[in-house]
Amino acid sequence: MYSIKQPSRILFGKYSVREYQFSQQCLVITSKGTKSRGSLEYSGLQNEYLFEDVEPNPSIETAEKIISEFRSTNFSHVVGLGGGSSMDVAKYVGYKMNKKKIMIPTTFGSGSEVTRISVLKINGNKKSFHDDNIFADISIIDSFFIENTPKEVLKNSVVDALAQCSEAYDSKNSNIYTKFLCNHAFNLLESGILNHDNEKIVLGSLYDGLGFGNSSTTLGHALSYVYSNEGISHGHALAFTTAVAHKFNKSKFYERFINIVSKLGFSDINLNQDLDIAADKILLDKKHLENNPIKISKKEIISLLKTINGKNALKSKI
Repeated sequence: MYSIKQPSRILFGKYSVREYQFSQQCLVITSKGTKSRGSLEYSGLQNEYLFEDVEPNPSIETAEKIISEFRSTNFSHVVGLGGGSSMDVAKYVGYKMNKKKIMIPTTFGSGSEVTRISVLKINGNKKSFHDDNIFADISIIDSFFIENTPKEVLKNSVVDALAQCSEAYDSKNSNIYTKFLCNHAFNLLESGILNHDNEKIVLGSLYDGLGFGNSSTTLGHALSYVYSNEGISHGHALAFTTAVAHKFNKSKFYERFINIVSKLGFSDINLNQDLDIAADKILLDKKHLENNPIKISKKEIISLLKTINGKNALKSKI
């Protein structure tokens, strides 16, 4: 028996945010970058309570600061507006404060708007919180926002989505429903990226979120967090960690994944910390590793990290 979960209401389509009637009492959680691109004005949310200081790879301290600052404020809804970082913080805050949650992605890749997951840093290390009460009450997917997305942000976002849906397809926790969504998501994202079709990217990102949110990402994500913890953006890290993970897992998406990543062009990444220590940290990530299709040892993890550091992650032979 399989269980499929998602937000109770998903709205999508170009200009859907502009057409939605928001409550007059909202706390908007976003980043300075999202605000600077005019997203608040477009959404009609510029006069709401506002927290605009969400950082990339946000910490639990940021969420706790918001809860403390707005604890006595009279609002009914938390609105997460921005990329995955803003939505992860907003979902966690809404969950902890028992408020209705509206998620609006302005970048398309994290899938956070439709998952029961919030990823926050604790003591400098990423931790994912999983709970049905983290789900958004309403998710609004508006392709208008992709038109103003900076090229570098879009590049990192789409690789995040490609990594998620392809890892989740291979996950031991996948099923016929999630495999269908993840496979279709990869096809749409691949076509959207290679043919510069933004509408396909937006729709592919939505299917990706619904697919991996009901299964799990795997080895590529487990490997990525040690790089993200050293300041490398999540999508940039996944371009390399999912590549070596797909090769290790003999994924059917391996060749297609590295072809897209190579075309997008990512600078090499390198892990500064001792690889033995990094491998120990990765092995603690049971949520991802237990769903990986092939069991992996510490020695094999170190070998994969050496491949990435040795700039051989995007070689195409399995």
